[in-house]
Amino acid sequence: MKTIHRDQHHFGWNNANAPVLHVAPGETVSLDVVDAGGGQLSRSSTVGDVAALDFARVNPVTGPVFVDGAGPGDALVVEVLDFESSGWGWTAIIPGFGLLAEDFLDPFLHITSYGAGGVEFAPGIRLPLRPFPGTIGVAPAEPGQHSIVPPREVGGNMDIRDLTRGARLWLPIQVPGALFSVGDTHAAQGDGEVCGTAIESPMAITLRFDLLKEARLRRPQFALPEPPTRHVDGRGYHATTGIAPDLMQAAKDSIRDMIDHLGREYRLSPELAYTLCSVAVDLRISEVVDVPNWVVSAYLPKAIFA
Repeated sequence: MKTIHRDQHHFGWNNANAPVLHVAPGETVSLDVVDAGGGQLSRSSTVGDVAALDFARVNPVTGPVFVDGAGPGDALVVEVLDFESSGWGWTAIIPGFGLLAEDFLDPFLHITSYGAGGVEFAPGIRLPLRPFPGTIGVAPAEPGQHSIVPPREVGGNMDIRDLTRGARLWLPIQVPGALFSVGDTHAAQGDGEVCGTAIESPMAITLRFDLLKEARLRRPQFALPEPPTRHVDGRGYHATTGIAPDLMQAAKDSIRDMIDHLGREYRLSPELAYTLCSVAVDLRISEVVDVPNWVVSAYLPKAIFA
């Protein structure tokens, strides 16, 4: 198996980046990934370190990997095999970032530890450990440097929490060799990553690469080996809703009501409740057909509470 070290990373998508590794279809690679903070936060960090983050160093991705025989119009098939976790992670509220940026104006930092038994988020709250890469993609055809932050038709910062062990991802290739990179590894996340961060954690990820020639995909697709919520379904859910003529507004309102619920029922501060929503609550679109209002629901799994 080939390996790529964490110092072999870059910031931004750019098809002019020189590959750090060449692989043939069918090969397996272990990529050591720096956390989304670019190593600026540690187990002993404080909220002051969040305020001092250098945003030029956030969201690094390990790579790029040149896949032999890959060309525009093909799809890169990425199979997620395994993770080697670091045992700790962080979740932060970063001013100006996140679904409820207008509600949470001050920085906040929450450090967690995790192991085989799960993520110890807070006393009485344990999340299943379900690692995945938040950012995974290939280089775009457009020349120049492109930000890692927004997702793209070639993948990138999609934050799809179900791309964990056993998942297969198809990425549309736009440049020769694909130029694959990966980063932003998470120990756990809810669908939506609403505060802007999950449980951000450095770790190594093992992937197998293959090609689907002439796939002509417009956007990424993926397949899962098992039901996506079975790990938390056992004790049911509490759900809140947002109802508005705008899906973003409905999403915000559903999370605001969930924060209120977590405060009443579990005595969580608004900041801790907001970060818990980001790492454990799943946003779902319940309907988009009943004009003029759409419904977004926020699902809180009861299994995370002792």
